[in-house]
Formats: sequence, C-alpha cells, structure tokens
Amino acid sequence: MALSKRKQGKDLSASTQGGDIDYGVRHVAIIMDGNGRWAKNRGWPRLAGHRRGAERIKEITKICPSLGVRYLTVYAFSTENWKRSTEEVLGLMAIFSRYIEKEADSLSALGVRMRFIGARGRLDGKLARLMASIEDRTKHNDRLTMTVAINYGGRHELGRAAAQMARDFAAGLISEEALTAAAEATLEARLDTAGLPDPDLVIRTSGETRTSNFLPWQAAYAEYEFTQTLWPDFTPAELEGILARFGNRDRRFGGVKA
Repeated sequence: MALSKRKQGKDLSASTQGGDIDYGVRHVAIIMDGNGRWAKNRGWPRLAGHRRGAERIKEITKICPSLGVRYLTVYAFSTENWKRSTEEVLGLMAIFSRYIEKEADSLSALGVRMRFIGARGRLDGKLARLMASIEDRTKHNDRLTMTVAINYGGRHELGRAAAQMARDFAAGLISEEALTAAAEATLEARLDTAGLPDPDLVIRTSGETRTSNFLPWQAAYAEYEFTQTLWPDFTPAELEGILARFGNRDRRFGGVKA
C-alpha cells in the first residue's frame, strides 16, 4: 500500500514519478473557495480569479485517476451565489459555458464522465443544454466521474427530494413501507447524487471552515480537510499530500473497534 511506502520514507509523488498510487480515497469532494481573494491580492477583477480557478479544475481532474480517485465532485456555484453582483454572476455563467465547450472533448478522451447536480431551472438555456449534451456524450466513460455542482444547495436538494417522494407516494409509485422502513434509501434515490457513492473526503480551500450547505446528506461520515491555500493555488501535489494523510485517519462510522 502507498501508506506503508510513505512510512519507509520513499517519495510517493505520482505527478513526479509517473506511477499510479492508491491512497484509499474513492470519492473526493471540493469546496473551491478563494478565487475572488486570489484576484484581489493581485489587484485584478474577481472574474480573473474565477477563470484561473477553472484552469485549476482541469489540472486536478487530470491527476485524480493516478491517485486512485474515481469520483470528484466540485462546488462551482451555490444557490446562495445568486446574491453576488449581476456582473459576477453573468461572468461565472459564461466561464461555465466556455469551460464545458472547451474541455468536453479532452475530458472525454481522458475517460472522464461528467455529471451536474443542482436545480437547472434557473440556469441560462444554452448552459443547461451544454450540460445535458456533455452528460450524454460522456456517460459511458468510467475512468473518473466528475460531478459539478451548479446552482446547488444541500437543503434545497433535500427539499426537492422530499417533495418528489410525496408526489410519488400520492401517485401510488412508492409504498407506505418505502416511506417508513426504507425511508433513507427512498429519499437517497431521489437526490441529485443518486447512483454516486458518498464522498470519503471533503476539502475546502481558502482557510474557511464552513461546509456551506454542500452535500449535507452525502458527507455525513466524510472526513474534512481545511487548507489555507486559495483555490487557484491548490496544486496536484497538495491534493496528494492530503490524500496521504487521509490514510492515517481511523474511520469508525459510529462504531468502536474491539
């Protein structure tokens, strides 16, 4: 295992050694924070930070499979982010559209499947169509599943799932037992993330220690890592270091070892 090699003092950098390493982290979720501060520190407009952040997503996505990560979920735009200035919101939507158009073929060639979570009804029609198109084009890829949360909020997702359960019950599509004995599984099947494993590790950049309404159901037993690094400066090497530390954590999922 990679952890035992680290204890022997060997250099484990997959990015420098070119080999694949498995740190035992199947699903990583990232709250990508700090783009605006990164730009402000340089005297640049906030959108410059968001553009640099989009480039960083590409780098992190490419390295994940070689680190044993099979699922990557990133928090791109929350339901609360609509409170930002119109200029910033429109700029972010344009960045999302350009990223999808620009990176679709290269990501597909790398075996990346793309999924999107969040409420799409408020999104620009062109962006929503691009999202649906790349989901369809990459649905058979299986090297890495990259899920992008756009107009996502955990409470909103849970509310939508609960409302769908009620509608399905009223329509006779689910039984009373499904609402009682199997309530968790019934709700989970109606979440945006249905079919995805829960995250093992949630990383938040920029020094903030809030979870910000990100995957509250799915991350109930996830490990958390908060780094001072602003998202545009978050490198594959830092990701690898965090994954290596993950292997030292004792995950009991509410139980106690004998």
